[in-house]
Formats: sequence, C-alpha cells, structure tokens
Amino acid sequence: MEFRDITMADREWMSAKFREDNKKACEFCFASTYLWRKVYPLKVASACGCVILKYVFEDDIYYAFPVGAGDKKKALEKIMLYGQAEGEHIKISGILEEEKELLSGWYPGRFIISMDRDMSDYIYNTKDLAELAGRKYHGKRNHIARFKDNSLWNYEKMSKDNVGECIQMNHIWKKKRVDKWDDLMQEEYDVVKEALMYFEELGLTGGVLRLNGHVIAFTLGEPLSDDTFVVHFEKAFPEIQGAYPMINQQFVLAECKDYQYVNREEDTGDEGLRKAKLSYRPVILLDKYTAVQKR
Repeated sequence: MEFRDITMADREWMSAKFREDNKKACEFCFASTYLWRKVYPLKVASACGCVILKYVFEDDIYYAFPVGAGDKKKALEKIMLYGQAEGEHIKISGILEEEKELLSGWYPGRFIISMDRDMSDYIYNTKDLAELAGRKYHGKRNHIARFKDNSLWNYEKMSKDNVGECIQMNHIWKKKRVDKWDDLMQEEYDVVKEALMYFEELGLTGGVLRLNGHVIAFTLGEPLSDDTFVVHFEKAFPEIQGAYPMINQQFVLAECKDYQYVNREEDTGDEGLRKAKLSYRPVILLDKYTAVQKR
C-alpha cells in the first residue's frame, strides 16, 4: 500500500468511491480532503477496492475507516500491517455507528472505541432551514426581518463574475480580526481562500449575499449523499444584523431544495459555534468514533 499526496486529478475516482458509501458524514467528500490536505497533512492510497486516508492530528497518525464498496475488512488488515511495519500505534477515526459494530465484530476486544462530541455533525431538515417556521425559530425570523429592512439587498449564485469579490470580502473579514488573529484562524482563512479560487474545479456550489451592492456574506457547499447537502464554509460580517441567518436561509432556498437534509459540519468544541448550531435545531447529531488499538 502506497500513500501519496492528494491532487485535483484524484477528484473523479475518489468522488466515485465516496458515492459508493453514500455517507452523511461531512468529511467524506473530495473537497474536504483536498482543501484540508496541507493542514492535517492528508495522504491517500487505494486498497481492496477502497479509499484509504491517512492524516496527522496533534502529532498523532490516524487512518479513516476504509471508504467504498470494496472489502473493508481486508483494507483494515492492510492498514494495520502497514502501520505496524511503520512502527505506528493504529488509530482509526471517522467511524460511524454501523462501522463501529463491524469493527467490534471483526476484532473483538482489540480496540478501545470512544466518541468525541466535538466531532459530531449537525444535520438539519432542509425544510426547517428554508422556512424557519414556528416559535423555535422566532429569533432567526426577527434577525432576518431587520436585515430586510435594508431594501437594497440581493442574493446571487456564486460564479466567476463575483467570486473575486468574495475573496476580497474574506480578506476584509480577516483584517477586522487582526487583534485576535492566530494560527488556527490563518489555516481556515487559507483553506477558504483556496476553496473560493477553485470552487468550480472542486465541484462546489456557492451563494453570495449583497447589501447596497457590496458582498457582505457568502457560503460554499456540495452534495454529500443522495439526500444530504453539506455546507463547508459560511462567512458574513457579524456587525450587520441578520447577515448570517440571511445567507443561511437564502442559500438553502436557492441551492438545497433537492435534498432532504443539510449537514453543517461539526463544532470542533467551540462553545459559541455549538450554541449557534444548536439554535437551528438539528434533527440528527451524527456521532463519529475513534478506535485505538490496545497495546
């Protein structure tokens, strides 16, 4: 098994493998693996008809559970043999509930399996995000109403004609936070910039919100499974009341109507982000597990 860097040329075959599993988990799509390939550094291999992903997080090496319609058990055995030959302590991440059962059945007592709440995906009914109906969304509707008090606003689909303005808006968003900027924020900024620069090549769909002719918010996502669309990035100027809920709703109305669910990814343990994502009332918190081989 030979691991190598992920390139844009891998999009077709990796995307085909991701579609075979049809997972609702946000990281199992090509754009995610490609855009975060430098941050974590991500490598890819193919074994037993599966995609094998390897990455580094906090100086530890992890493998994703094999993806695709191949022989996952044999692929796991190859991962373990490879890791042992490299002197690694095997850790497998991004495991969904049904995969946890498979792993426990194939290797009883061999792994310590734990769930990390910080990595659970927030999945919503598309209809809920589009309509914001009922008392539970009263606050969201109020913020949107205040935004609409500004009559000179419009939503448009991201294109080559407006993506440059989104890149500039992302840069202004960064400059507004210069006093608290850190390495993690820079990593995300770089990833978002690359996503904007190559959104067409990556198969991403974007939405743009304008106020008085200026871009004040944008979002980017892609189909994740047969019934789920994933939103990877969303940026707005927070000082503009209603900008965030407005871009959220307008994007879902325009681009997600063919999907039952919208996955808005995890909160990574950020309390502010967790509060915001819970406020939209997810219908699924998709838990993911990590398995660590016993010593």
